[in-house]
Amino acid sequence: MRKTFSVFALAAALFTIAAAGRRGHYRTNGSALLPDPAITPGATIPGITAVRLCRPGYAAGKRHLDAAGKRRVYREYGARPRPGVCCEVDHLVSLELGGSNALANLWPQPYMPPPGAHEKDLLEDYLHREVCAGMLPLGVAQAELRQDWVRYWRAMPTHQ
Repeated sequence: MRKTFSVFALAAALFTIAAAGRRGHYRTNGSALLPDPAITPGATIPGITAVRLCRPGYAAGKRHLDAAGKRRVYREYGARPRPGVCCEVDHLVSLELGGSNALANLWPQPYMPPPGAHEKDLLEDYLHREVCAGMLPLGVAQAELRQDWVRYWRAMPTHQ
């Protein structure tokens, strides 16, 4: 039953995304949708260090994306908002891990089917803790998000 739900949820998400005639092409890992690396390679802030981004509150004032920018991100993928399914404009490399607000780091990330935006948030928090504890180099954490965040989410020790 769960697998059937995932197939239907994936089809609904893809229909929502394809409806506007998309330019970007989502990749998949199981039922999860990943960004198109040609459009969203994952831009970072040049020269950012773990010491800087591990300061409490670092990312609080870094989120700068107006409504026109969000519309452009949706347009790049031919997606349109649909509450609970599609999407949030998300940073591929999170701000907490040195990601930038550049369009090359933004994509409309679906909530459904899981794993989606909420699950990626859990991975970002985990990677941030690991970087700040000195257990994971910042560049490795950034690369994990760029390459295939779902694979790393599935391998995360606290993944449920």
